[in-house]
Amino acid sequence: MNTDFDPATLAAFLGERFGEGKMGLERIGGGQSNPTYFVDFGARRMVLRKKPTGPILRGAHAIDREFRVLEALASTNVPVPKPVLYHDGDTPLGTPFYLMERLEGRVFHDCSLPDMSPDERRGIYLGMAEAMAKLHAIRPGDVGLGDYGKLGNYFERQIGRWTRQLRESPSDRILALEAVCDWLAQNLPVDDGRVSIAHGDFRLGNLLFHPQKPEVTGILDWELSTLGHPLADLGFCSMTWHSAPEEYGGILGLDIRALGIPSQREFLDHYFAHAAPTAPLERFHLVFSLFRFAVIFVGIADRARAGNAASTNAADVAPLARRFAARAMEIIGGARLW
Repeated sequence: MNTDFDPATLAAFLGERFGEGKMGLERIGGGQSNPTYFVDFGARRMVLRKKPTGPILRGAHAIDREFRVLEALASTNVPVPKPVLYHDGDTPLGTPFYLMERLEGRVFHDCSLPDMSPDERRGIYLGMAEAMAKLHAIRPGDVGLGDYGKLGNYFERQIGRWTRQLRESPSDRILALEAVCDWLAQNLPVDDGRVSIAHGDFRLGNLLFHPQKPEVTGILDWELSTLGHPLADLGFCSMTWHSAPEEYGGILGLDIRALGIPSQREFLDHYFAHAAPTAPLERFHLVFSLFRFAVIFVGIADRARAGNAASTNAADVAPLARRFAARAMEIIGGARLW
């Protein structure tokens, strides 16, 4: 198995924390960011997430923030895995890491949901909307996350952050992405003061569903979470309807009515029916989400070239930065939203 640490050092660490036990270790593929493993130790079934080795962009791979938000949400109705422990420092695994409980369930990386009935597909999408609404209904201060991010001007600050990350990248410039960046700066919405916990990567592939029911049992991968605006998550999740299957598994061009997948309008209506009062989703929010995702893929390309990407297919997906920049330009140009 390919690991970036010596498994024996992890076994020794777990033995010191939990007592005697036999360790099982399995790397989970598919992630583009923090290396993730299934870890069994005695009767404990856990998941380990750690920072990648090698140079990383400033502010990226915030393992400590992931653990903090899991701790804060563990006592709420938001479905999250139970946190086990966080370990700072470079020993014994070379980077900081944390452990959380391993939940049983289903993860769907293909948004077309093959081998499911139309009713099952519809239920999965509506369950996703309901889980997002639960998260955004939480008042950050009520769960100790009042200082989890800056308040006010969320989209302005986010555009600044991702623009800086784009310009710090050694990758070749993408002219369409630069144009999207300029458009966003000129079309900022008025700040309505709405603040929620924003997941930052809320999409089907980061949700764990009940083994039989269309119910989310775990929201995963909180690395990009912060205090933000609910429409950031809603716009990001909505990219599924605006990207093709070969573009990180979107559903654009598929016969979603035959598949039983709700239209984007139906999905949005279901979210708003379960959510705390929130302004409507606008063109800006979709363009912003596509821009941010494109910059994330620029970072994946950088890590692939540096040889420290978390996923073996990082080099294959890195070109998607240009594809998502092009999708954003389509929406700026007046493409139909829903």
